[in-house]
Amino acid sequence: MNVLRFLTSIPLALMLYALLLFLGLISLVWNFAAMLLYPVMPAAPARTLGRMTIAFAYRMFWWLASVTGMMRIDASCLDPMRNEPGVIFVANHPTMLDALLLVARLPRSACIMKAELMGNIFLGAGARLARYISNKSARTMVRLAVNDLRQGGQLVIFPEGTRTVTPPLNPFRPGTTLIAKLAQAPIQTVFIDTDSPYLGKGWPLWRVPPLPIVFTLRLGKRFAPTQDSDALQVELEHYFRQHMEQRATDASPECQQTPRAPTLS
Repeated sequence: MNVLRFLTSIPLALMLYALLLFLGLISLVWNFAAMLLYPVMPAAPARTLGRMTIAFAYRMFWWLASVTGMMRIDASCLDPMRNEPGVIFVANHPTMLDALLLVARLPRSACIMKAELMGNIFLGAGARLARYISNKSARTMVRLAVNDLRQGGQLVIFPEGTRTVTPPLNPFRPGTTLIAKLAQAPIQTVFIDTDSPYLGKGWPLWRVPPLPIVFTLRLGKRFAPTQDSDALQVELEHYFRQHMEQRATDASPECQQTPRAPTLS
């Protein structure tokens, strides 16, 4: 029985690896193009082109993941807000794929990224062209984020700072509510639900999980900025912790009606 299970998993594993290879290849191609464009293209059009291209590439990835049956994706609740300016989207961070989920649906958005990723061969040049924001310096990060929001951009933040290590949520790192206060930007909460540990903290890239992998995004409460950003930070983390435990019953109907890809199992 174990041998049969192993043999039947081989085609699924190959398909998943091919999907990840596709993501790597389009990332490399775009990063090469972005590296050439960055020195010669003005900041404003480069920012727009960079973000739209990244969003389009990630949408292609998710479309292929769905039609091949590798994954079932339901992120349609973000679509009405794709062009809404000056919004901070805050989400939990269960897997390495979370940023791809949000950015694919939010082509105006910038991510706050770990500093080391800005030099990554697959991400760095494209991120710089799109004016994504490094967390290397907290003061610079806040200033750039506030300026971006004031210019009509959107911001994607994972306040845990890294993928979840201690479910349901890591302690939040400071910064999100300060950015909201200075930019006078609302904070839209987003819950990422998945039934798989794939690419969570400690999960190796080569290890194939049970397929298909299911991702569902739900919208939560929208927080207005306040003068007391520290108190809002505490309130925001409490809200996430409380509602993460209720995710099965609180799922948004708008995010449950998207047609699902057929499974391969």
